[in-house]
Amino acid sequence: MNKLIPAHLKLLFSGCLLLPQMLLAQTEKQAIAKQMERSARVELLDKWYPRSVDTASGGFLSAFTYDFKVAPDQHKMIVTQARHVWSNAKAALFYPGVPYFKADAKHGFLFLRDKMWDKMNGGFYTYTDRDGNVAESSFAPKEAYGNSFAIYGLAAYYQATGDTAGLNLAKQTFWWLEKHAHDPVNKGYFQHMNEDGSVIKRTPDFPSTSDKGYKDQNTSIHLLEAFTELYTVWPDSLLRERLKEMLFLVRDKITTPKGYLTLFFQPDWTPVSTRDSSKESILKHRYLDHVSFGHDVETAYLMLEASHVLGLGHNENTLKVAKRMVDHALKNGWDGKVGGFYDEGYYYKDQPGISIIKDGKNWWAQAEGVNSLLMMSTLYPKDELKYYDKFKQLWTYVQTYLIDHQHGDWYPAGIDKEPEMKDALKGQIWKGTYHNFRALMNCINQLKPDKIPPSVPQKVSLKKLAKGVRLQWAAAKDNRQFMGYNIYSNGNRIGYTPLTWFLIDGNGKKASYTIRAVDLQGNLSKPSVAVK
Repeated sequence: MNKLIPAHLKLLFSGCLLLPQMLLAQTEKQAIAKQMERSARVELLDKWYPRSVDTASGGFLSAFTYDFKVAPDQHKMIVTQARHVWSNAKAALFYPGVPYFKADAKHGFLFLRDKMWDKMNGGFYTYTDRDGNVAESSFAPKEAYGNSFAIYGLAAYYQATGDTAGLNLAKQTFWWLEKHAHDPVNKGYFQHMNEDGSVIKRTPDFPSTSDKGYKDQNTSIHLLEAFTELYTVWPDSLLRERLKEMLFLVRDKITTPKGYLTLFFQPDWTPVSTRDSSKESILKHRYLDHVSFGHDVETAYLMLEASHVLGLGHNENTLKVAKRMVDHALKNGWDGKVGGFYDEGYYYKDQPGISIIKDGKNWWAQAEGVNSLLMMSTLYPKDELKYYDKFKQLWTYVQTYLIDHQHGDWYPAGIDKEPEMKDALKGQIWKGTYHNFRALMNCINQLKPDKIPPSVPQKVSLKKLAKGVRLQWAAAKDNRQFMGYNIYSNGNRIGYTPLTWFLIDGNGKKASYTIRAVDLQGNLSKPSVAVK
């Protein structure tokens, strides 16, 4: 009977069967996006902001109880403060109708600039009291990790506001790291520094469990992330080289052939390993040497993001390594019953395969997981690991065991494994809104893709000033979330601004300038009319 149906009718019937499935899948994605939109705004951002704005001492309050009351200890760390600046800056772009996000970002920027930046030696202090005075702690006085997040937050602040003071401080931080922390011989960056910027070198006096004096993956992946953010608004040639350096270092040196990150290294990138030790010693030194599934799925995303910003597109090697990392985490650190990535695994020398040495499921790893699994489902929709199904399972897990639907925000870890986390601090120096807001924002954008570019900037003109020229234009329009404008000189990108003008150093001779509007999902308008 089927043989008698004409070919064009076969296609029609086939389409009729596929169309409901496609509509069903799209409807499901829209429903998940709606859940995430509500969670991001009502259960996360609205709980934190403007509540966490420290109107008495500047910056943001660090610690909140499980029910969002201000906790006693309000010491401040550069990582947390910079992440709050980043979250507010991105929220200002994601929710352009909410005025206080931009105001909160500026409030946080002022605390970074006026309190946490060392005006004598440069660089950001790691840890202060509530008022911004340097405080004693187990941290190094200054760390590349903390300074990376300062760059990250400051770049996002400029991206949202156009405040060049924020961009200039981000540049200063980059140059400070270049001078004090960059390793010109073995590449990458040293993590721990004294107040004057000198590198802390490891000595036999340090406890064997201490990471002082080591290079590490966590600093490296977040420098990669910070340089990616900064490069979107400041296309500097040296910054580009450092961004490529960190991408290839993370991809080719720090990631193992199996697909997980080595955590710590000697300065020459020799891995720090306890695999030849006794099990007791291995567990004692677990902080220095284990498999961190959360960092692995996070790094897969950060590498692909960096590759995209660099203009390398879907680089084959980067894609291969990123997929290997997510696959390794799914095959070895995934809870197949209820979902979720376990905290830690270890490859014991005398045991086959990997052993789970900590089966909790911390909040940030699950946040990074939903983002990376959805990303992989788009890149590899027919893969045997069924990334989209795992994404849905993980989102269900997050809603069931991580999001506090009564008091807001996420528990520090899944309560299926650690029910005591219901009463744990909602906020502390290692826990704010960065991981989960970024993940939800990225997932919403993936589930509700926007492929319509902004309109082309019009009425472009140049005005000569005493020093340089002022490039200006009429505002472009966008169908959803507008971001700003990329500036080009003779076809090369030279800058970014969310404003409708841009200052160019020099007299502007022998240059042709164009502008392209860009929205939050990265869609670019066609170039404007060129002006010389």
